[in-house]
Amino acid sequence: MELISYSSFAVRLVNSEEPERGSDSLTSVDAVRELFGESAKAARRATEADIARLRGVRTRLRAVFTAAGEGDERRAVDLLNALLLEYPASPQISGHDFLDDEGRPRWHLHLAEHSTHAAAAYAAIACMGLAVRLTDGGVDRLGVCSAPPCRNAFVDTSTNASRRYCSERCATRANVAAYRARKRRERTGAEPRPAQ
Repeated sequence: MELISYSSFAVRLVNSEEPERGSDSLTSVDAVRELFGESAKAARRATEADIARLRGVRTRLRAVFTAAGEGDERRAVDLLNALLLEYPASPQISGHDFLDDEGRPRWHLHLAEHSTHAAAAYAAIACMGLAVRLTDGGVDRLGVCSAPPCRNAFVDTSTNASRRYCSERCATRANVAAYRARKRRERTGAEPRPAQ
């Protein structure tokens, strides 16, 4: 697995809460384990204490995405650097499960799981992945969905860095709402309100 793909850990954690809707799916040890996906070794160590720990990391990661979405590059980097100091990652060369045509391992980097608890392991993976993504593509590749009330985080992997929504569903919903608002204004003859 490439380190850049670990940025999905950050997105999953941030999106486990929808503050505008008052929902939070990070409420149990099973929810903590689900966040890890296929990375089951650290997930097996999850305890009740990891719920609160990950909620704290989630708040701080959301601040990184928010700062990036607002164009505050320096703040986004400073916030992520603080997390990286607190949750250091240990890269490790691995060749498991991937063999080339000659039967030799295809060496690649993974992050070793030496953390004392599941939340620290998850945070190290999420922060390192986000740092690699940020340094590879730029801060403007991190964002928060523009479709109200959604505030999901996303990583923009489009070719022109123009993504504004976390999903096609939110993009469609926002476009339909804008179309309906235009039609209402046309019917009433009202002037469009300036964007805020």
